[in-house]
This record gives sequence, C-alpha cells and structure tokens, in this order.
Amino acid sequence: MALLQEAKRVAAEFEYSPDDVRKGVKEFIKQMDEGLQKTGTSLSQIPSYVTAVPNGTEKGLYMAVDLGGTNFRVCSVRLHGNTTFSLTQSKVAIPKELMVAKTAKELFGFLAKQIELFLKTHHNDDFEAHVRRRQTISAREGFKDEEIFDLGFTFSFPVHQVGINKGTLMRWTKGFNIEDAIGKDVCALLQTEIDELHLPVRVAAVVNDTVGTLMARSYTSPGKTGTLLGAIFGTGTNGAYVEKLDKIRKMSALGENAEYDKSTGEMIVNTEWGSFDNQLSVLPNTSYDKDVDRESVNPGVHMFEKRISGMFLGEILRRVLLSLVKDPKVQLFKDEHSGSNDLHSTTRIYDDAPLYKQWGIDTSFLSIVREDQSLNLRITKQTLERDLGVSAASTEDAEAVKELVAAIGRRSARLSAVAIGAVVISSGRLQQTSAQGAARTKSVSEIAQVAKEGHYTEAAKAAFETLQATVAPLVDQSPLGAAVSEDDVVDIGVDGSLVEYYPGFEELIREAFREIPEIGPAGEKRIRIGIAKDGSGVGAALIALVASKMLPTTDD
Repeated sequence: MALLQEAKRVAAEFEYSPDDVRKGVKEFIKQMDEGLQKTGTSLSQIPSYVTAVPNGTEKGLYMAVDLGGTNFRVCSVRLHGNTTFSLTQSKVAIPKELMVAKTAKELFGFLAKQIELFLKTHHNDDFEAHVRRRQTISAREGFKDEEIFDLGFTFSFPVHQVGINKGTLMRWTKGFNIEDAIGKDVCALLQTEIDELHLPVRVAAVVNDTVGTLMARSYTSPGKTGTLLGAIFGTGTNGAYVEKLDKIRKMSALGENAEYDKSTGEMIVNTEWGSFDNQLSVLPNTSYDKDVDRESVNPGVHMFEKRISGMFLGEILRRVLLSLVKDPKVQLFKDEHSGSNDLHSTTRIYDDAPLYKQWGIDTSFLSIVREDQSLNLRITKQTLERDLGVSAASTEDAEAVKELVAAIGRRSARLSAVAIGAVVISSGRLQQTSAQGAARTKSVSEIAQVAKEGHYTEAAKAAFETLQATVAPLVDQSPLGAAVSEDDVVDIGVDGSLVEYYPGFEELIREAFREIPEIGPAGEKRIRIGIAKDGSGVGAALIALVASKMLPTTDD
C-alpha cells in the first residue's frame, strides 16, 4: 500500500479546512466591498446596468446574438409566461479573415447579415410584413415600437460599459484583432449595420453571459423567489448577483453619462471573481498551483479561477501525476509484474502520452475517475490508457489516481462555496428571512397570557412556532423536519461542466456551507441550487426584455 499512502500524502496538500473556508469567506466579502467602492480592485464588481430580474411570468418574443469566439449564434426566445420558453437558434463560423479585418464594418456587417438570414428563415412572416411596410424608409423610426425585435448582444470581450446598451470595446482577445473597433460602442456598431439592412431589430442591451445565467435561472426557477446569484463553474468561473444600488458607491463616479433605471433600487453586478485574491492572502498555493500559474498565459492573475475551473484542474492533476512518476521512490505507473493489469503484465507510458504535454488532461477525466465504481477500477484503467497514454495500469495505480482526483475536486468545490457563501451572506437574505420568522413568534409570557384568556388552541400553536424558531438553528434539519418555506429560499443558478458533471460537486459545496457560521446547517438547507442553461442565449433575450422597458419608445 506504499503507493496509495504516498498519494494520500500528496492529496493532503490540497486540504482546504473549515478554518480556511471561513477565512476565505471573510476576505471575499471584504474584496466585494472594495470592488463596489472603486475601480482597480481584485474583484472588479462591474455594474451591468440590468436593474431587474424576471419572475417567470413574462411573455413575448425576443432575440439574442452571441459573439463569444470563433462562432456567431443568433437566437429567438419566445417566453410563455409560465417559467417556460421556446428557443430557435442558428450558428455560423466567423470567417478567419473577418477576425482580423481592417474595419469594424466588415465584421459587424457580416453579423447583421446573419441576423437578416435568421429572420428570413425562422420569422419570415413578420420579416416580410416589415419589408413591405418600409420599402422606402431608411430610418429605424419608421417602425412602431411594438413591431421591433429587441435584441440582447452577448459580446464576450472586454468592454467599458456606461449603459445597458452602451459599451466601448477595450481590447480584443481569442484571436480577434480589428484595431478600427477599439474604443467604439459595440452596440452602435451592430445597430448601424442592422439599420443599413432595414431590419426591424433594436440592440437593446450588451450582455455578459454570467449576468445572463442569473436572468435565465430567475425566469425558470420554481416559486416566486427571485434568483440572487448566477454562477459559472466550467472552463472558467464567474458570478453575477443582485446588489443594492446604494452599496455600489462607484456608480456616482461614472457621472451623468451613466444611464440606468434607479426605480428598483437594485442592479446586477458582475463580480469577475476569477481574480479574487490575486495577492494570495487566503488562497491555497501548492507547488503545483505555482507551476500552473507560472506557465500560464497570464501569470499572477485569475488566481481563484486557476484553483477552481475546468480549464486548470486537469493540468493540476497532470503535474501531480508527473511529479510522482519522476520520483524514483514512488511506484506510480512502474508496476512491471502486476497480475491485476487488464491487458498485460507491464505498465508503461507512451512516449507521446498526453501526460507529458501541458494541458494534456481534460477535466472530463476527473469526472470519469471520480464516478468509477467498477471492479478493480477497470474504467479508470481504460481511461488512463485512452486519455493519458498509460498502458496497463495496475489497480494500485488506479486507486492512487482516484485519491488525487478526489482531493483536487474537493478543494475546487470548497473554494466555490467560499464565493457563493460570501455573496449569500453579504446579501443579508438569510438574516432577512430569519428575522421574519422571529417576528412571528411570541414570548413565554405572551403565550401564558393567551392561555389565561382561554385561547388554548392559539396558545399551543404559538408555543409550537416559538419552539420551531428556537430549535431549528441548533440542529441539522429544517424546523422540526418541516420543508423550507418558498419565501425563505435563497435561489442560486449555476452552469458549467464541473457543477453539472463532476460527481458530488454540489454536495461538497453544501458541506462547506454548513461549516460557515453565518450559514450553518439551517441556512444551508435554505439555499437552493439549480441549473441555469444558456445565459448567452435565453439570458441575453431576458436582458433585452428588461432593457426594452427602459429604452425610449418609437412611434410613427
């Protein structure tokens, strides 16, 4: 069992204790507050200008487009008003020459053409009616407001946003490089090309996909409770949440140029929490984390993301395994006479094995290994050969790999709990509902007085409610076994491969919640976590809906 013991020793380096979780939450809340006061902080806390979330009763037809990389997606979303929707979509690759075009018009003209093609294909009756009505009119004002498709524009590049449909491009990433577009309003660039084609479409909002995740969850979540947080735990990680406007102090520094609806008293904030604690004051920092960061494309930033997200977990595991393989005292993948090997008796690593290549292990490998309950971990052995280039691994090899996978995945989930837990605590939602519950209880003297007056049933009921409120926070269950009231639910929407496919990821998050004093066992049960799909499509359409109520109407 020497190999397994060595694996457990290394796995212990990834332990993130209850005390670590508590310190992480405290620091996260501190950095949240700093980001709300000023720019240039670890947590950017970017105002989204989206000041309302849907509740599932909204109806209508809205559009969304998504430029997030090498593909461009166009969607229409019909909201049915009962938390359900119908989605129609198309996707096209961006021609490589347009990614480095000389002018912004070339790219955005192509995008507008795709919107036109989508309308002709999927909404031809509406489109033809508009064409007939407007054959000789070039100005968009020729449309009545109700005849315009409001569109949410998911633009996944750095943008300086100064309104719900105003944002200037700061820089290109992901292989795009069109100098002419930098410093220009991306919504205006798209709207200009749409108008040249005389399309009945208004670019109502520029959208961050994490904000869209929150919106999509809030529309589809059960019950009346609005969603507090949308979070992504996939290739990357980020969160967007509903914040009180008066806490976003840096809004005043934006001056009169900032346009948004102040009536709700709230705004969704995009945390950009991948860069939480770049200074490493509370984040764990093993030798493997240091190596991953040093050889990444952006050393020193996104330190939180590099310990959590799917893009990095496989690389952390690869470096752990490689360090053990290179240690002559450790017998990982060196078993030359194992009778338990599936194929033959000699374990070997192929010369061109992914194990030897940076980013050679996909995070899906961790999910497969974590879930494996097969005899002698046969599935893990097969996956080691297929994905890592390790031939005929022994059962002891597979057990060691499984131990390490569990440790890396568990740390990721507990760090994820730090971010979610901090947002929940900062929002005050748990305290608000607890206070409401306390307000419904009576003191012992009040109960006695009710009994003296002969109202024995009422007195008994009051005594029972008081007992519930007193005992519930002290035990690991909802009040005396009762289900959590819909009014007391704190709703969280999540998306991404880790939270969807890594076995037990949510339960590992919940385990950490229970260790946070401000949440505890009772609070953990009130946090509802649900999958929110397609923030860049459905979520963007919902943001267009909210934006359409803020933007000026047009009429003949």
